[in-house]
Amino acid sequence: MHRLNVALGERSYPIFIGSGLLAQKDILSAYLGDEGVLIVTNETVAPLYLDLMVATLGDRKVDRLILPDGEQYKHLNTLDLIFDALLENRHNRGTTLIALGGGVIGDMTGFAAACYQRGVDFIQVPTTLLAQVDSSVGGKTAVNHRLGKNMIGAFHQPRAVLIDIDTLKTLPEREFKAGLAEVVKYGLIIDSAFFDWLEQNVKSLLARDEEALLYAIESSCRLKAEVVSADERESGIRAILNLGHTFGHAVETFQSYSSWLHGEAIAAGMVMAAELSSVIGWLSESDVSRVRRILAQIGLPIAPPENISAQKFLDLMAVDKKARRGTIGLVLLEAIGHATVSFDYDPSILEEIVTSR
Repeated sequence: MHRLNVALGERSYPIFIGSGLLAQKDILSAYLGDEGVLIVTNETVAPLYLDLMVATLGDRKVDRLILPDGEQYKHLNTLDLIFDALLENRHNRGTTLIALGGGVIGDMTGFAAACYQRGVDFIQVPTTLLAQVDSSVGGKTAVNHRLGKNMIGAFHQPRAVLIDIDTLKTLPEREFKAGLAEVVKYGLIIDSAFFDWLEQNVKSLLARDEEALLYAIESSCRLKAEVVSADERESGIRAILNLGHTFGHAVETFQSYSSWLHGEAIAAGMVMAAELSSVIGWLSESDVSRVRRILAQIGLPIAPPENISAQKFLDLMAVDKKARRGTIGLVLLEAIGHATVSFDYDPSILEEIVTSR
């Protein structure tokens, strides 16, 4: 088992990474409150891991909530079901919520924990690659609105993150590949050596080689933990974690969160960000080709859907948490391994990228 730490003073917490961790009863005991537990999961994950999770928690009072599966259910109406379960089972401020599932479950459970009785503890147990390397770490919790993704939420750090890579054995191929988009992101924004390693190990990752997966997941979590520890509430450097997300969120919103997976949209968005970085003279065309190539090798989209108009794309991008005084803040690449947030770009170049896709 590998252990990392997200250093946030009194809100610091560990990330446990390994094989067979879901069955180890002693790992989470120190991070559970004195009262009951509510496990929140979905209808896909529940038949696979819910009973094991309950058994691992031992003799505690454990309630269960099984939600529908899918990004299209990540909204306030579904969030209300979590509050219903907490209130109906008389959970108090000493309760602990456990998010057992992918990014949608983690985001909604964390947001419910942030709100319930003005804040209770929660633990992340991510079962998808995307959640393991990205959304489970850092305390960003939210639900979607029909006009924008993750626009309603809160920063609320988990007490611990438990990553059992054995859960990836049951992950569908499409979702696994979508998770690799976020892994590639870390190499692009902050660690060129990691990006080099990814280029050399695409086949091993796609084959779900355990050693390669452990290295990729631990490296991704380490890099994210370093960024979050330096900027918990995204007032500075943490924004670089959103490479491709302004473009990708526009795609997801356009499709009502029901067609492309998050990682697929982010992959296309990262290519668009790389292309824009090249047009303004930062990133070389050969490096743009490297970005396209590794994502294509994984089997991810490298362009947005054709049926979204340029104007609609721009309109949706404008509904973004990084927008300032009417200008969209874009995460761009000065080089592979070095990202920056820019507000100082020619808007016509952005229009050119969106129009010429």
